[in-house]
Amino acid sequence: MSSPSTTPTVLLIGTCDTKLTELQYTRAQLLSTNTTTSTRVLLLDIGREPTSHPEIDIPETPTEAYAAHERQDYMQKVTEFTTHHVQRLYESHQIHAILALGGSCGTTVAAAAMRDALPIGFPKLMLSTMASGNIAPYVQETDITMMYSVVDIAGTNSILTRILDNAAAAAGAMAEAYFHRQQQQPDNRGQQSTRRRRIGITMFGVTTPCVDAMQKLLTQNPKTASEVYIFHATGSGGKAMERLIREGQLDAVIDLTTSEVVDEKVGGVLSAGPQRLDAAAARGIPQVVSVGACDMVNHGTRETVPEKFKGRRIFEHNKTVTLVRTSPEENQKVGEFIAEKLRAATRPDRVVVVLPMGGVSQLDKDGGPYWDPEADEVLFDTVEKGLKGSGVEVIRREEHVNDEAFARVLVETLGRLMGCNLIE
Repeated sequence: MSSPSTTPTVLLIGTCDTKLTELQYTRAQLLSTNTTTSTRVLLLDIGREPTSHPEIDIPETPTEAYAAHERQDYMQKVTEFTTHHVQRLYESHQIHAILALGGSCGTTVAAAAMRDALPIGFPKLMLSTMASGNIAPYVQETDITMMYSVVDIAGTNSILTRILDNAAAAAGAMAEAYFHRQQQQPDNRGQQSTRRRRIGITMFGVTTPCVDAMQKLLTQNPKTASEVYIFHATGSGGKAMERLIREGQLDAVIDLTTSEVVDEKVGGVLSAGPQRLDAAAARGIPQVVSVGACDMVNHGTRETVPEKFKGRRIFEHNKTVTLVRTSPEENQKVGEFIAEKLRAATRPDRVVVVLPMGGVSQLDKDGGPYWDPEADEVLFDTVEKGLKGSGVEVIRREEHVNDEAFARVLVETLGRLMGCNLIE
């Protein structure tokens, strides 16, 4: 494996058979960027047709003739090739930022490599003709920065060159910043005892008071302060937390707001997918789980609520978010999902479920529009029965989810699982 690069290095990706001129221009701009440290550029070709040029550092894989493949096969093979090379360069500390230029196919390939080969926090910039539309398929739960090309990346002109200038300046600056951070902190592994504990917490607007109280408890004492990561449970938030857990960037979680499970099982718009609750259980990190905001299915504006929910208790959270109260039958499905996921935990002794008997959201309280103890009891009972004999502890508390006392119980429970006192 190559030795680490001693110069800030940008990996530049594009289809050299169709965009070589634009890539050459961008490469020249990267090399001439006015920074305190000279920038190095590696150009990786993902084109379908073989292209030979002295500025191409990584040509298309020599064992494949992409042009001979059908388009779908080419896309699959070039994505695998690109991901492999990006991962290898990252792991050998050869690159400090990645910049790609692409249309729909180039964006699909480069964005997949950024997502699959690089961790959150590594600089990723995608200059794309697709960046002004729905970018969710490209970004997903990662930190890819998308820049719209305005005009097609098909021949240089005064508009495109200005945009390429900006992209090169941004990527060069990100590479330099990442490089210097790496020099100052080359490797944090093995320093677990000297850094703050990294704790993830899930939140929704209707569970915010509880999260605010927990964050205060976890950060107010300098001697025991943890680094808190709060994830908005809007689908992408839950996916982002799951990814960070898989990457080893979180030490523990308080999964207070599992409402994304409701949208997955009932049919709302903020699902985090069927893998929700997988990562922490698989890694065996300390995990406190609750059922915050599991009383609601999320939809967009009121007119987007499906016909099947008409006649149910509907609440307009704001002009763009409309909520539907869950039924006992739906709560059973949610409880079964949560129990099934947690039963698979590799370390059940590190998982505790805490249930708030006083209500699971700001709307679900005595006198509130979603107050329904009978429906909540179906959820609580399903989780309890589903986890019986699993080794996962289930605790019932009389408090409402947003009571300060409930927040304290969650933090104290996590401290017990981590073998330390998080509150002093």
